[in-house]
Amino acid sequence: MIRTLFSPVIFVIHTALQITNLALWGGLIILFGVVKLILPSGKITEAWNSVMHACLFSFGRVSVVLIRLFNNVNIECAVHGELSKDRWYLIIANHLSYLDIVLLIEFATHRIPAPKFFLKKELIWLPFVGLGAWALDMPFMHRYTKAYLDKYPEKKGKDLETTRASCEKFRTVPTTVINFVEGTRFTTQKHHQKRSPYETLLPPKAGGVSFTLAAMGELFTNVLDISLLYPENKRHPMMAMLSGTMTKIIIDVNVMPVPALQQHSTLSESEFRTTFQDWLNAMWKNKDSRIKRLLES
Repeated sequence: MIRTLFSPVIFVIHTALQITNLALWGGLIILFGVVKLILPSGKITEAWNSVMHACLFSFGRVSVVLIRLFNNVNIECAVHGELSKDRWYLIIANHLSYLDIVLLIEFATHRIPAPKFFLKKELIWLPFVGLGAWALDMPFMHRYTKAYLDKYPEKKGKDLETTRASCEKFRTVPTTVINFVEGTRFTTQKHHQKRSPYETLLPPKAGGVSFTLAAMGELFTNVLDISLLYPENKRHPMMAMLSGTMTKIIIDVNVMPVPALQQHSTLSESEFRTTFQDWLNAMWKNKDSRIKRLLES
């Protein structure tokens, strides 16, 4: 009751501190990224990347400390399986809020390698986030529409080439790649518009994550199926968190084997994507059931 009464004041103070936290660590990462341009490749660059990843983890940890400070929140994190900092992981997660990104970065700290997000090319201009992601070697994707490819057929396959080129940087150092396969944040309106067959999820899209598997599938040790839930603040999780009214967060992690799918020369890009879509749909059906059980409990 008291937190609800003072939520406007909490919102102003908390938002200012979260922006300051982002600007501080984002600014340092960008500065280190500029310095990295003049460093020789090899062990020196790898050590420098470790410093930059430490800044990324610090951003996530400080952000969650602020969340706990301003919210009487219970964060439940369950991991079903073993994790290691020395492996390669592909995270497939549902997407409810921008808060998801902060939580995934903080979750990775001391558990798995530094996460890499596949970002839309337009996000390069987002203050601190865009250039910070560039400095951390996160891939920026330029996805072409079907109409564009019909007009410029020579561009077909270029997005896969871009993915493969980006993933080359991940081959020498253990890495975590994160993909939100729903393609957008879940809302009730989008759930109805897309006529989703799942009660708690939007239909998954195989495109981006199938590209990732095709480019570096042999490197991944496991797939991490992560379910993020805000059971008592479903409508506006980010606003609830900033206003001090967030009460519960659930992070459920299922460690899975990498699907035995390879893009052989006998399979076209569309055939591989269709095969992977079938695997993803089955996984999403199980995920939907698991989320319903978590919400009921």
